[in-house]
Amino acid sequence: MNSIPTHVSIIMDGNGRWAKARGKERAFGHMAGAESVRAITEAAGNAGVKYLSLYAFSEENWNRPDAEVNALMELLLRYIKGELKTLMDNDIRFVALGHRERLSDKVNAAIDATMAQTAGNRKMTLVIFLSYSGKWDIMQAMKKAAATLSPEEFQAMELPDFDRYLVTAGIPDPDLLIRTSGELRISNYLLWQSAYTEFYFTDVLWPDFREAEFHAALEEYARRDRRYGKVK
Repeated sequence: MNSIPTHVSIIMDGNGRWAKARGKERAFGHMAGAESVRAITEAAGNAGVKYLSLYAFSEENWNRPDAEVNALMELLLRYIKGELKTLMDNDIRFVALGHRERLSDKVNAAIDATMAQTAGNRKMTLVIFLSYSGKWDIMQAMKKAAATLSPEEFQAMELPDFDRYLVTAGIPDPDLLIRTSGELRISNYLLWQSAYTEFYFTDVLWPDFREAEFHAALEEYARRDRRYGKVK
């Protein structure tokens, strides 16, 4: 591969279908999906990716049955606490972004503790999007800008200026966005940030998505010709 993306983002889809095909509850699929998170985080770091972001829980996911939401939150809590040593050993910084006010105090406390302890790590940044919506992100950025700037400054704001009000401020836009499970949409995810992102869709369900599938996506990305509207 002659081109490694700086930032790879993944919409992790297919846990429920994976579990259903095995006659299991959806929570079983989410647990299997957590193993893919570990595998892909390691694969991304070894490949030289500097930012790996994962769409773990959307604003719309709050509409799922309470039992499934509670199971996801418990799994998230165990992951955040249980992976701290691995993150430290592998020099990975952990960041969680989204409408975090909707998360429980217990989950937010675990997130804050892990973010603080990994803040100095430099090999790669792992970004987990929780209670996130692209439309919400743009709306909260607009409100933040309007509250911060004078009317004259607001009117004079340029497109790059707006980036600093998004929750992803300081994180480069994704170069490559992967979605698993065969769905061909981005589901209200990073709408502003993915304007020039390369998309890669695969039929593989997330619990089956491992290093080989990840490298296939990187190889496809390396074959793309990114022109950003210009002529080469």
